[in-house]
Amino acid sequence: MIASDNICAIATAIGGAIGVIRVSGPEAVGIVAGVFSKDISQAKGYTMHHGYIEGIDEVIVTVCRAPHSYTGEDTVEISCHGSAYILSQVLNLLVEKGCRLAGPGEFTKRAYLNGKMDLSQAEAVADVIASQTAVQHRVAMQQMRGGISSKLQVLRDELLHLTSLLELELDFSDHEELEFADRTELEKLADTINNEIQRLSSSFREGNAIKNGIPVAIIGAPNVGKSTLLNALLHDDRAIVSDIQGTTRDLIEDTMTIGGYLFRFIDTAGIRNTDDTIEQMGIERSLKAAEKAQIIILLADEKSPFPDIQEKEHQQIVYVINKSDKLKPDHQNLHSALEISALHGSGIKELEERLLSIATSSSNAGADGVIITNQRHKQALDTAATDIQRAMQSMHMGLTGDLISEDLRLCINHLSDILGGTITTNEVLGNIFKNFCVGK
Repeated sequence: MIASDNICAIATAIGGAIGVIRVSGPEAVGIVAGVFSKDISQAKGYTMHHGYIEGIDEVIVTVCRAPHSYTGEDTVEISCHGSAYILSQVLNLLVEKGCRLAGPGEFTKRAYLNGKMDLSQAEAVADVIASQTAVQHRVAMQQMRGGISSKLQVLRDELLHLTSLLELELDFSDHEELEFADRTELEKLADTINNEIQRLSSSFREGNAIKNGIPVAIIGAPNVGKSTLLNALLHDDRAIVSDIQGTTRDLIEDTMTIGGYLFRFIDTAGIRNTDDTIEQMGIERSLKAAEKAQIIILLADEKSPFPDIQEKEHQQIVYVINKSDKLKPDHQNLHSALEISALHGSGIKELEERLLSIATSSSNAGADGVIITNQRHKQALDTAATDIQRAMQSMHMGLTGDLISEDLRLCINHLSDILGGTITTNEVLGNIFKNFCVGK
C-alpha cells in the first residue's frame, strides 16, 4: 500500500547540535534534489551526499530506496544544524516543492501499511522512544523485534491446523466414519493453546507495571515516618515531615528507578480514628491506594503497631519497622519485619533490595520472556481466550466440527487483531498512532 503523497517532518529534538528532517514518499528523492546543491535523482540507496540547501545550511543527505527503508518508500534524511530557524526554513522549502507536513506517527504508520512491520511492532516503536529504564527499554525492544509477533504466529498456526482438520471432515461428511482430528488430541492441543493465551493475558499486570511503574503504597499510622521514608527512597525532600499528626492529608506520589525497574511510591495519610472530615477523606484515599498497589510497605515503629491491612491477590506486603535507633533491645520483631531508620538512612538499601526482589520474582513471562504491555493486546487476548474456551466446551459436549471450527476461527481473528491482520479502518489506526511523536 504505497502512499501517493510525500511527507516531511523534523525527526529530532529542536535545539541540539544536529537536526534531522525526514522525507518519505514516491517523489522524496526528486523533491530533495530540487533544493539540494547536488543532483541525487539517480543516487543509490544507503548513500550519503555532502552539499548545501539554497544558501540555508551545509548538510548531509542520506538516501534510502524503496522497499529497503524504514517506511518501505523512497526516504531521504537531511542532517543539518539544529537551529529552529534552519529546520523551519528547510521544511518550508520542502513543502513548496510538493511535500506536506507529516502527522504524529505517520512514518511508522506507513511502515506498517507497507508491510515493513506488523501492528504490535509499530506500537512498540512508541514504547522504545518513551522508555525511561533499562527494563522498559528491554521489553519494548523485544516487542519491536517481533517477540509478541513470533509467539502469536505460532498460536495462529496451531489453531489453523486444528480448523483445517475439522473442516476437512466436513468435506467428507458423507463418510461419517472418517475423523481426521482425534478429539482427545484436539482437546489437549486446545487446552495448551488456551493456557498460553491466558499466560500472555495475565502477564499484562507485570507489563503494565514495567511500563507505568510498579505501584508501592506506604501505609502506616500517623508519625511512624511514612513521609521520611518516601524522602529517603527518592533521595529528595519530596514530602513535608512534621511531628504533628495528620500532616499528610492527600496522596503524594513520585517515581524512582531501582535496578532498572521503575517504582511508583505513594505516601499516604496516617491511618487512625479521627473526627477531622478532611483527614478522614485522606485516610479513605490511603486505603484505596493500598487496594490498588502491587506492593504495600506496611510501616510501624516502637509506639505504633502495624495497621490491619489484608494482602490481596497479586499483592505483596513488606513489613517494615522504622526508627530502629529507638527500638528497645528486647522488642519483638513481628512478621520478621525489616528494621530501618528512614531518618538516618540505615536499612534503606536492604529495603530497596527487597522491593527489587519482589519485582523480579513475580514475573509472568514465559521461557521466551514475552510479556504484554499494551491494553489493546490484553483485551484481544481475553476475547480470544473466551473463543477457544467455548470451542473446548463444544468439543467436550461432542458437538459437530463446524461449530467447533467457527469458534477456533474467531480465536484466530482476535489474535490477528493484535498483529493488524484484520484491522482495516483508519479510525482504529488513527487512534493507535495519534500519541506518536511527529517525525516517527
